[in-house]
Amino acid sequence: MAPTNQRTVDQNHGLNGFPQSQIAVVIVPLPAQGHLNQLLHLSGLITACNIPVHYVGTTTNNRQAILRIHGWDPKSISNIRFHNFKIPPFHSPPPSFNSYTKFPSHLQPSFDACSHLRRPVAGLLHSLSLTSKRVIVIHDSLMSSVVQDVVNISNGESYIFHSVSAFTVFLYVWDTMGEHLKHFEASIMSMIFKGLQIPSLEGCFTNDFMDFMSAQYKFHKFSSGYLYNTSRTIESPYIELREKSEPNKKHWAIGPFNPINIEKKSAKKSRHPCFEWLDEQEPKSVIYVSFGTTSTLEDAQIKELANGLEQSKQKFIWVLRDADKGDVFNADQVRKVELPNGFEEKVEGRGLIVRDWAPQLEILSHNSTGGFMSHCGWNSSMESITMGVPIATWPMHSDQPRNAVLITKVLKVGLVVKDWEHRDQLVKSSVVENAVKRLMVSKEGCEIRKKATDLGNAMRKTAEEGGVSCLELDSFIEYISR
Repeated sequence: MAPTNQRTVDQNHGLNGFPQSQIAVVIVPLPAQGHLNQLLHLSGLITACNIPVHYVGTTTNNRQAILRIHGWDPKSISNIRFHNFKIPPFHSPPPSFNSYTKFPSHLQPSFDACSHLRRPVAGLLHSLSLTSKRVIVIHDSLMSSVVQDVVNISNGESYIFHSVSAFTVFLYVWDTMGEHLKHFEASIMSMIFKGLQIPSLEGCFTNDFMDFMSAQYKFHKFSSGYLYNTSRTIESPYIELREKSEPNKKHWAIGPFNPINIEKKSAKKSRHPCFEWLDEQEPKSVIYVSFGTTSTLEDAQIKELANGLEQSKQKFIWVLRDADKGDVFNADQVRKVELPNGFEEKVEGRGLIVRDWAPQLEILSHNSTGGFMSHCGWNSSMESITMGVPIATWPMHSDQPRNAVLITKVLKVGLVVKDWEHRDQLVKSSVVENAVKRLMVSKEGCEIRKKATDLGNAMRKTAEEGGVSCLELDSFIEYISR
C-alpha cells in the first residue's frame, strides 16, 4: 500500500507525460518530530506520483522519522532514498520542565548543529543536477540556510514548506512586515479577522530561537514558492492573503499530507498495545490526551491534570512521557514522570497511561476516539481535523496559541482548556474536569463534535481524486515537471 491520498499516476510518466526520472526532489526537514513527520508524509505523496525523492538528514533524525511513521505501510519507505549525513557532535540536554517558557530550548543545539548539513546537501544537489532535468528542493522554512547553494545550480529551484497553518503564517508576516502590507484594505482585514483576539508572540519563543529564525528567513528570497500542509477548504482566506502578500511566488495548499484512510492492523505484534484496550471501548467515548513530542509539564501540573481526568469520569488515553531530546535515542537523564499515588488503580479500566511514543494518527482514526486534548501543534491539529476529532486546546509555545484560535474561533471544532493569556498559571483539576465533560458529554460538545465530523469528511474529500487539495498537488507536480 502506497501512502497516497487516493491518487493514481501512470508508473512510467507523470501528469504531463514527462518521464519522472528526469526530476529529482530533495526534502530537507527541521530535526523535530512534527517537522520530520509532515515532510515524510509529503515524500510519500510525491513518490506516489512516480518522482524520486531524496530525504535528507542525520542518521539519528532519519531513523527517528522512519521508526515513528504511521498511517501507511512502512514498506513504502523503500521508495524514498534516505541520505544520512554527518554533523559535528552536539550537547543534547534534557528538557527543562520547570522553565517559565515552554518552548523546547533544549533542542536548540540540535537545530544549530544541523547548519553543518549545508556542505553535504550542496554536494548532493550538484550530483543530482548532472543526471536530472531539474532538481527540486523542498525545505522546511527553518532550514533555508542549509539549502542556500541551490541558487548556484542552473537547473535547481527551491520551495519553502511552512510547517504551520496559513492563518499563523500570515499573522507572522503581518507582525514582522505590517508596514509593507498597507495595500491590504482595512475592510478586508477586519472582515477576515473580525472579533478574533489574536495571541501575542510573547512567550512563544526564546531569544535564541528568534535569532535562529531570522538567520533562516533571510534566505527565503531565493525560493520559487511555498507549500502548505493545509487545504483551501479550511484556510482559503489566509492562503489568498499569502498570495496577495507575495504575488511573485507560487503558493500550493496540498494538505492533508497524512494518509486519509488508515488501515486497521490485525496482527498483534504490529499493533501498539493501546489498541487492544481501545477496541473494547464504545464509539467516540475516549478522549486522547497528548501534548506533542517537544512539550513537558511540571510535576504540579501533571497532578492537576491527573486529578481532573479522574474527576471527569470519562474514558481517556494519556500519553505521559518526557519531551524528546535532540537525540531521541539518548536515554541518559530521561525523566520518568510520576503520577499521584494510587491514580492508575483509581482509573483502571477507564483510563490508559502510555509512557512511550504513541501512534497518534492511528489513535485519532480509531472509532472509539471522540476527543483530543492537544497542545495544538499543526501536525497534531491537521491529523485531528482530518480524522474529524474535536480538540480541547492547551497551547504551549510557538505557533500553537494562534492555531488554537483557528481551531476554536474560526473552524469552531474545539474548545479552550488553557487560554494563552493565562499561560503562566496552573490549570486546576476543576478546569480540566469541566473541559473534558464539556467536550465529551455536553450538548455543546455534541455540537462541536458534529462540526468536527463534518469538517473531517470535507477534508478527506479534498484529498481524494478531484478534490481541491488533490488538484493543488497535481498543479505542483505539473509545475515542477514543466
